[in-house]
Amino acid sequence: MATPSAPEYPTHWEADVVLRDGGTAQVRPIVPDDADRLVAFFDRVSDESKYLRFFAPHPRLSARDVHRFTHHDYVDRVGLAAVVGDAFIATVRYDRIEPAADGATQAEVAFLVQDDQQGRGVASALLEHIAACARERGVRRFVADVLPANSRMMKVFTDAGYTQKRSFEDGVVRLEFELEPTERSLAVMHAREQRAEARSVQRLLAPRSVAVIGVGRRPGGVGRTVLANLLSAGFTGRLYAVNHAYPEGQDRLLPEDVPARRSVRDIDEPVDLAVVAVPAARVPGVVDDCGEQGVQGLVVLSSGYAEAGAAGRARQRDLVRQARGHGMRVIGPNAFGVLNTAPPVRLNATLAPEPAGSGRVGVFTQSGAIGIALLSGLHRRPGAVLTGVSTFVSAGNRADVSGNDLLQYWHDDAATDVVLMYLESLGNPRKFTRLARRTAAVKPVVVVKGARHSASTPPGHAVPGTSVPAETVGALLRQAGVVAVDTVTELVDTGLLLAAQPLPAGPRVAIVGNSDSLGLLAYDACRAAGLRPLPPRDLTAAAAPEDFRAAVAAALAEDGCDAVLVTAIPWVADPDVPALAAVPGPQDAGALADALRAAAAGATKPVAVVHLEIEGLPGALAAPPDGIPTYPAGERAARALAQAVRYAQWRRRAADPGRVPEYDDLDPAGAAADIAGLLGERSPAAGADDGVPPDWAPGGARREPAAGTGRADGSAPRDRTAASAPAAEAEGVPVDVPEQAAARMLRRYGINVLPALPAPDPDAAAAAAARLGYPVALKTTAVHLRHRPDLGGVRLDLAGEDQLRLAHAELTGTLGAAEVQPAVQAMAPRGVDTVVRATVDPGVGAVLSFGLAGAPSELLGDLAHRLVPATDRDAAELIRAIRGAPLLFGWRGAQPVDTAALEELLLRLSIFVDEHPEVVSAELSPVVVAPQGVSVLSAALRLAPPPPRIDLGARRMPRY
Repeated sequence: MATPSAPEYPTHWEADVVLRDGGTAQVRPIVPDDADRLVAFFDRVSDESKYLRFFAPHPRLSARDVHRFTHHDYVDRVGLAAVVGDAFIATVRYDRIEPAADGATQAEVAFLVQDDQQGRGVASALLEHIAACARERGVRRFVADVLPANSRMMKVFTDAGYTQKRSFEDGVVRLEFELEPTERSLAVMHAREQRAEARSVQRLLAPRSVAVIGVGRRPGGVGRTVLANLLSAGFTGRLYAVNHAYPEGQDRLLPEDVPARRSVRDIDEPVDLAVVAVPAARVPGVVDDCGEQGVQGLVVLSSGYAEAGAAGRARQRDLVRQARGHGMRVIGPNAFGVLNTAPPVRLNATLAPEPAGSGRVGVFTQSGAIGIALLSGLHRRPGAVLTGVSTFVSAGNRADVSGNDLLQYWHDDAATDVVLMYLESLGNPRKFTRLARRTAAVKPVVVVKGARHSASTPPGHAVPGTSVPAETVGALLRQAGVVAVDTVTELVDTGLLLAAQPLPAGPRVAIVGNSDSLGLLAYDACRAAGLRPLPPRDLTAAAAPEDFRAAVAAALAEDGCDAVLVTAIPWVADPDVPALAAVPGPQDAGALADALRAAAAGATKPVAVVHLEIEGLPGALAAPPDGIPTYPAGERAARALAQAVRYAQWRRRAADPGRVPEYDDLDPAGAAADIAGLLGERSPAAGADDGVPPDWAPGGARREPAAGTGRADGSAPRDRTAASAPAAEAEGVPVDVPEQAAARMLRRYGINVLPALPAPDPDAAAAAAARLGYPVALKTTAVHLRHRPDLGGVRLDLAGEDQLRLAHAELTGTLGAAEVQPAVQAMAPRGVDTVVRATVDPGVGAVLSFGLAGAPSELLGDLAHRLVPATDRDAAELIRAIRGAPLLFGWRGAQPVDTAALEELLLRLSIFVDEHPEVVSAELSPVVVAPQGVSVLSAALRLAPPPPRIDLGARRMPRY
């Protein structure tokens, strides 16, 4: 078979993966230098497994076998290995064979997994990666011959979710499956990813044994502090103190009476978790010791890594690479520690002076200082049932374990009802929003994001920065179901309400209290937070607990009420005043708490209490089993209720999230070839000035026709799950696409831009108008004058040649012929001028934006945003989310415009940007939305080689 010249070693195929048991492995291409590793691996495989692989006894590899299995062209012959340490634990290869009868390119695939590694999900991970490599090289189908007795391998193929067929001949089962990702195959991949990553976190948070490495011989210091906290928490597993400076023969650390060792290698029992508190220069040796001992995970408290500059960043990359090479995951470096209050574990491997009690709130923070503040604040706030923590992770530089991993864990954690997160950066924003959306569907995820107004990456975080405004980031997080708050105080306030109370059905809030002034302040706070408060009910200062109970119960029973906010001030019993004679004194706050709890018992509406200095009330209200959160100010309670209302609304919408529609007239292959030509990879597609057939995609991979794809050219949607080609990894200069080329590309996705013909002189203008037909518009195309009607750069409704020539003379005379660059365009129907944008930001991913053209969007920032790919529901919400939306729906008696056509335009642009990651920005402006139809008057596209998409395709851990 003819093959193209062999490419260079495909570095972008290397990946770190989390396996089913929570351990890690590296997947990489096999190279000639792996001959000894391959032979050693084969010697460890049982004769039975070899027989199932080769269909005959195959006790050892011949020299010819070794050469064949280690020499690949990375096109027609590809081999991958799963590696732990320096040893192979599994291999997979494909060999391209002749095309099938239906013309599909195909390859034969086969696996071999070391016997003691079977059951860890190694083969499933390798299948994902070899399939991605094959798709990148133009292979569209895998064929596997399997012996009937090899049930494990058949299960790997059948469980993968690809479209397949099976046949049986000559005692061999032949499996054929298409490599085009399906909805089921992606769901299978995400489910496996979730189980593996959740398991990897579970191993860190529920160890059976912990070694603290760096416990000093004298009191104090980081290591000794962590050891003391582990002991005071009552850790249920085995504890070891490790320090290379301990004297020979010392086997106990006093006065703690903990086993002491000079090295973790000296521990004669398995160690699940190592807490590393040694100087950064000594960490590599410690990591090697832990790897040799079989430690499952590390919490690295040591500093001096990426937060310390370029040398520290290199040291941090080496740390992660070294740990993953041993199959270990890392929390940190520069971490604050981990906490698990579950009674069977009771792990406090943190530096917190005041750890929170046991509860049902999961906390993740990227800052040790914020971690201290959160734990101390939760510890001091009365009511452990509300303020207690289930698990806590402060990840520091989060070089490995990140918030994404914790979301995977908390999604299924029955001990966690609410997730609180402090984030300073998003390493993989696409994955974060996907995981947050899934977790938020079952439990609240409350996030405060630091560094929102800084374009720089926080020290120690080796992730892309973002230029997206903080308001946009918040809107995108809320789209994914995240409860986005502004401060750590609001993080706790909102989290406690969501942890303790049912979700409100709407924004209507009843206010009940014994102070008219406090009630009015609460009313104003609710209005400011976007709620719909009912008129406050003042019970007067003479109100007894029974009066509170009756009023709250009545409010909860009202159909027009969705939540109740109770306001209370201290009262004084006065035996000389009949109305106050029986009122309890301040010491009897428990009576008021009992009354409020009795009123709220069994209610399906949330209740919150605002009180002023009523000693003992917060603790009494928070007592189990039905705690009620308290707040010292109405503003804090109102903001928490407003967040709960928005989250409840999102939960209801999430039950029907919409879908990404399929259109019959899309031409992704043609657009891909246009893009490749503009980026210099190959010529533009058919339909351009000099084209090649449209079945060629960037990188030379031929696009095979696929039945039932609904594409105009019969091709499959662009494969976005294959690993990025080497060209895509190179830094490239963005390319501003010429207007005609941009219009041609958009037309392939059903977006028609009204043609604008150049008119450098009056005669050219007249000729252009004759071609387009009157009436026409004359406008400038100069970048600094475009979209500036206030500068006189547009002349509309020119009905004839005389008007056109006069307008041309005025325009060029006023602004200068060289400056104007005039063009003639057909008039669009009258309507509302809007702007549609799609941009790719390294910090948040691809974003679709919409607003009214001109001052509303440019001056007032009235824009709405959604993540790409947008669903039909997203598009409908997007156009209704801006403050100027009434202009689209018949404001002040105007005729409503065609919002259905506008929504379709938004969806088509979203699909275009999603399928072509080279499109880093697209702007359609203005888009005139008329009572019937939309008209795109101008389009601007910018292209650049895309970065690798780490959230699509084969599972892989990020490398920061």
